[in-house]
Amino acid sequence: MYQYDTLDKEFLADRAAEFREQVGRRLAGEITEDQFKPIRLMNGLYLQLHAYMLRVAIPYGSLNPTQMRALAEIGRKYDKGYGHFTTRQNLQFHWIKLADTPAILDELAAVDMHAIQTSGNCIRNVTADPYAGATAEEIDDPRVWSEAIRQWSSLHPEFSFLPRKFKIAITASAKDRTAAKVHDIGLMVRRARDGTLGFEVIVGGGLGRTPYVGPTIREFLPANRLFSYLEAVLRVYNRHGRRDNSYKARIKILVAALGAEEFARQVEVEWEKVGAAGDLPDTEIARIRGAFAPTSFDTLVNRSEAFEEAKAADPIFARWARNNLRPHKRPGYSIVEISLKGIGDTPGDASSDQMDLVADLAERYGQDDIRVTHEQNLVLPHVKLDDLAVVHAELQRAGLATPNVNLISDIIACPGLDYCALANARAIPIAQDIARKFENQDRAELIGELKIKISGCINACGHHHIGHIGILGVDKKGEEFYQLTLGGSGAEDAAVGSMLGPALPANRVAEAIDVLVDVYLRERQGEERFLDTVRRTGVAPFKEAVYADAN
Repeated sequence: MYQYDTLDKEFLADRAAEFREQVGRRLAGEITEDQFKPIRLMNGLYLQLHAYMLRVAIPYGSLNPTQMRALAEIGRKYDKGYGHFTTRQNLQFHWIKLADTPAILDELAAVDMHAIQTSGNCIRNVTADPYAGATAEEIDDPRVWSEAIRQWSSLHPEFSFLPRKFKIAITASAKDRTAAKVHDIGLMVRRARDGTLGFEVIVGGGLGRTPYVGPTIREFLPANRLFSYLEAVLRVYNRHGRRDNSYKARIKILVAALGAEEFARQVEVEWEKVGAAGDLPDTEIARIRGAFAPTSFDTLVNRSEAFEEAKAADPIFARWARNNLRPHKRPGYSIVEISLKGIGDTPGDASSDQMDLVADLAERYGQDDIRVTHEQNLVLPHVKLDDLAVVHAELQRAGLATPNVNLISDIIACPGLDYCALANARAIPIAQDIARKFENQDRAELIGELKIKISGCINACGHHHIGHIGILGVDKKGEEFYQLTLGGSGAEDAAVGSMLGPALPANRVAEAIDVLVDVYLRERQGEERFLDTVRRTGVAPFKEAVYADAN
């Protein structure tokens, strides 16, 4: 992963020292909460229902074992022994005391981490494919471009006070594991026929109150012109974005209002003004590329007798291998997905002990590399096939070997009303109920890929709009109800789901999901996924079954 230099380290230490002084003033009563709020938000510190929440940036979801152990220790010392991995590939601590935050930022800075750009109306932590550098599908390593954007955008004076927060995702594979099309800017790495590296640029996607799948405003942007083009996009947004209405301030509203064609035209005009002077020199990209620690692979064959024998001898291991492993670009290696969706557990949570174990495994078997997915799981991107049985056994002992990646119990859920001051309803108990109903792993595999996403309010931190089944918590006269949507997707075939019908009370949601699955199993043809069947039949047969009692 990227290695910080002296300048990076000094910057983080100075920033932590500055925040220590600001917290001291707040604790002494020298500044009010209103005065302190913008300062704490610039350092990722929120005030939630029960306590302060600190959101730690994990740039493009990439960690080394030292950093993971530091997060584990912070969870142990300053929280309740765990952390929550988010859909932005970040980590949140939900039980933080204000007086402890300077010490926490010091401890983060000591391992090249921080909480900058995890809040506020700036360019947030850039997200990227968690399989970067490991999958044979990718055209280039998206972490290099993510890191370049991080360095370019951090504290950029022109883009530190945008109309609203701004999110960028980068993927370099045909299979999109970043939900790029529902970001403010989605960058898809492409290669032209003459071999030139570049990007398809998607602008104006987003979820929340008004969801949009972003339109492509440039089919191919040469990679060496990326930064001047990004500057042009942000300048048009900065100039015309609605600052008078926070509900209409995101760039998606501007793009929809102008139309993609007109927005793209204005960007081209601005891009001409910015000119090549706005681009990073090739030498700078080369410096960043070179600052990623090299990965050294052994020369191996594709087949591992130890792996094959372990699968044949242990059906539990074989099931985990079927569902949680992905092909690696190098023979003899595998990408390992670690599910943080144990049946009945809180989606995305990991205890400090579990984080320590993942750090140990990355060190012993995974080339010191750990990734966080936007679907709230962890990844060891480089594990030898020969070592998989041992890794599985260690994960199993720690409760981290649930074989359910991409299956029905691999549910995304926001913290909801258990923590969040903005939420209308709880999301975690709904996810737990559904996971328990489908804990039979044979049935889960029979159902196949099915992505359920749950949000506790319309802000959509749980990405409900793009769930194959989306669940949105709503408040009805003080009671928690849940609205279902079908047919959404955050992948390369991105789509916003269609509403199924009236919202359901909490105690009927898991039962309704069961009914939806029964309809799918009845209606599906051949190898259709749940999503394929919904797209072919429409929501009508599903709606009829769920609301049969109301007819």
